[in-house]
Order: sequence, then C-alpha cells, then structure tokens
Amino acid sequence: MAKSEMNEKPVDQSTVRTWHTEADVIIVGGGGAGISAAIEAAEGGADVIVLEAGDEAGGSTAMAGGLIYMGGGTPVQKACGFEDDTEEMYKFLLLAAGPDADRAKVRLYCDRSLEHYDWLVRQGVEFKSEYYPGKHTNTPNEAALMITGNEEAWPYVDHAKPAPRGHKPRIKGDHGGIPLMHSLLNSARLKGVDVICNARALAPVTNGSTVVGVTARIDMREVCISARRGVILAAGGFIMNEDMVATYAPTLSRGNWPNGNPNDTGGGIRIGMAAGGSIVCMHEGFICTPFYPPQQFLESIIVNERGARFINEDVYHGRLGSAILERQDGRYYLVIDSRHFDVLDRAPMGGYPVAGTGDSIEELAKELHLPPEALAQTLQTYNEHASAGVDPEHHKNPKYLLPLDSPPYAAFDLTPGNGAIFATMTFGGLDTKPTGEVLNTEKAIIPGLYAAGRNSAGLPRSAAGYASGMSIGDATFFGRLAGQSAASRNRGSSRIKT
Repeated sequence: MAKSEMNEKPVDQSTVRTWHTEADVIIVGGGGAGISAAIEAAEGGADVIVLEAGDEAGGSTAMAGGLIYMGGGTPVQKACGFEDDTEEMYKFLLLAAGPDADRAKVRLYCDRSLEHYDWLVRQGVEFKSEYYPGKHTNTPNEAALMITGNEEAWPYVDHAKPAPRGHKPRIKGDHGGIPLMHSLLNSARLKGVDVICNARALAPVTNGSTVVGVTARIDMREVCISARRGVILAAGGFIMNEDMVATYAPTLSRGNWPNGNPNDTGGGIRIGMAAGGSIVCMHEGFICTPFYPPQQFLESIIVNERGARFINEDVYHGRLGSAILERQDGRYYLVIDSRHFDVLDRAPMGGYPVAGTGDSIEELAKELHLPPEALAQTLQTYNEHASAGVDPEHHKNPKYLLPLDSPPYAAFDLTPGNGAIFATMTFGGLDTKPTGEVLNTEKAIIPGLYAAGRNSAGLPRSAAGYASGMSIGDATFFGRLAGQSAASRNRGSSRIKT
C-alpha cells in the first residue's frame, strides 16, 4: 500500500506562468466514472482531456466483475421473465445505502435506471438476456442477470420486493469490467476525447474560490493544465493509501486484500479537499469475505467464539464480512456436516483453512476451543427449526434451511488473520450534489469543481447493505451527470491566448 502526503495545497492562478495545455473540461481519472463523464461532456459540446495516472485507462472498473445495478423493468429483466418496480428498487437501495444514505442520489438513480441502461447500450455495451439463478459473486457464464445483494435475505426481504438487478456486460466469466470499459473508451475516443496516460494530477489551480485547472506530472515534468469550464475528479478511492485508511477508515485496515488498482490512493479526494471540498462517510467501505461458492456453505451455520450463530448465513458476503471485521477480538467458524465434505477436497473460494473436524459436534467444539455445550445447543436448536423450515432467531431464507444432522462435522476458519480473505475498498469521498458539484463545509458549491465515482460519496455508503453493481452503477451514472454539469458551465470562455 502506498503512503503519500495528505495536505496538498492549491496553486494560485496568479503564479502560473505557462499553461501546458487547456480544454473545456479536465477529468482526473480514466475509469468508469471519468470516461462516462468524458462521453457526456463531449456530447455537450466540450473539448475534453482525461488525465489517467496509469499506463492505460480503465481503472478499477476494468478490473471488476462488471456488474451494474439497474432495475425498474430493464429489457434484460423483462426478457428473463422478471417484473420489477422502480419503487421496490428505491426501497431496497435506500436500505442498502445505510443510515447515511443520500436520498436525493438514490431517488434520481432509481428514477433514471432504465434511461441509464439505454445509454450504456448506445455506447456499445452488450447484455445477454439470460438469468443466472445461483448464489455467486458474479455470473460464471455469459448471462447478464443475477441477484447481487441482500434482496432475498432478511431484513431486506421484509421491506422491498426482491428482483435480480445485477447486469453484467457480456463476457464469459467474471471479467465484465473489461468489455464495459472497452465500449466506454471506444465511445469516448470516437467523440474526440483525449486520454493522456501516465499523467498524475497533483493539485488544483484556483482563482479565489474557483477551480480553474490542475497541476499534473507528465513526462517527469510538473505542468499546469487549464480547464475553461470545470475539473472533474474521478480518480478512484483510497484503499491503497495506508495513511488515509488508518486515518479515516481504520476498520478497513483489518482486511488483507485491498480491492482496487494501484492508483486508488485518494489523490482525487485530496485535490478536492485542497480546493475546499468537504468529505463525508470516509469511515465507510466494502468489507467482503468471498463466502460462496460453493453453495453448500449457505446451508451450513456460522458461529462465533461462544459457539453461537450471529447472522443469517444467506446474506451477501459483504454483510457477512462487515459483521466479522467490525469485531476486533472475535473468532468465527463455518460448520458443515458430512454431506458437504466434498468441499474438503478442494479449497473453497477464499482458501479458508480447515480449523477442525469431529465425529460429534462436541468433539469438533473441543478442537475449535469452543464451549462444547453451547455449540451442541446451537446446532440442536438450528436443526429443530430447520426441520420445520423456519429460522426464528436469524431468519435465514427457507430454501437454505437443511438440518446439519449427518456427522462427522468439520469447520472452516473465517477469523481475520487466520487465512481467510477479506477484501476491502472505500466508499467515502467528497460531498457532492447529485449533479456532481463539489460542496464545501457550508454546503456551498465550489465553482468549477466536480466529482464522481469513489472520489464522491455516492450510492454505496454501508458495508452491511452493499450489493454488487452499486459501485459501477454509481460511477457511470453520476459520472455522466458530472460531465453534463461541467460541460454546461462557462460556455465560450477562454484563458489562453492563441
């Protein structure tokens, strides 16, 4: 993980002797948010430069599974025989976003979900109208549609009608971010967007409170680049910056798999802060333990160091990871019986180590250093209820309720630091309007500055409620709005004499 300065200062325009180049809109970051912003800004009549710190554009979006959370009756949903309602999507996403949800952003995203689907298709993104019914981190085939979060899990299922809303761009396997970014980059370049790679933005250039450009390191030189209409920050989160993680999101430091690209160092957020931008939800982030497949794990139980269940095991793996990682001193085990012993012959996803086996549940408890009576009582209670198809304690979905009554038993260690993988990424960022304008601590707009993707605190604001697809959906949709906003500002102005 990288370390970097956390107090970048703005450069006053009066000190700029020479502008390296200029454009109507300068975008920092060439991932899903930045390129979506570039497309819309170009369509709005702006000339656009994208500054990408990496060797090639794509960012974390290109590395991701590519799921995009959309609903309300998309063509794929309808073709696969599913009805969905915008209000049900809104109710679910509002809960998923957590107690700090930005209602205006959630509302707008849901209301325009179908329009966003159509926009992606116009950029060349293809979705295969096929539904994947399994519980998985992504569709393992070319199917576009799947349930990607806690839609069917308690307590969400009691508040919103579930529907599959994860849409993966067409590709075989878990790499949907590749065709997504290929289509977006192709569309941007066809519209005249100039993508400059190996160009790291460093600080804002300001004229009073207005952002008029950025400094950047290009070809080993620090240069100033002028933005006639606006600067859009879309440079990803800060999970690769150990100083920022320790300062703002210390819980995420307990993870052992930073989920992002090497340039997710918070540079865009720090540029925005230097310009006076306010930050929100910086403590929040994604905490994922890759719990499935195999699906047999959902039919098993997870216990803590007291031998007690603490969660419904059918939850999305981000909710499980959050529940585990937030306790500093806990131990956690997934208990299976002999009917699922086939998983012992191959490493489960995440490579969880086998913590113990036993011919009886009491023998297993002793190997795990758990209270034998407590674990035995937990299993007895669970089996009695599972036989009746109910789970009054934790409300696991009945389709996963099967008694674990076929000894011997085995357990996998889910304890952080004992071999289990916990992937993390950040959610917090600059405080923005839904249309991308960055706000200061007094909720006033900073002229000329916009942010989207993980440089902005957008849709995802809770690890416990997160659903796959919320990040890319958020980045591409609100990136578009930031691009529209920046392109429409200060039309016709120029600062460079030619």
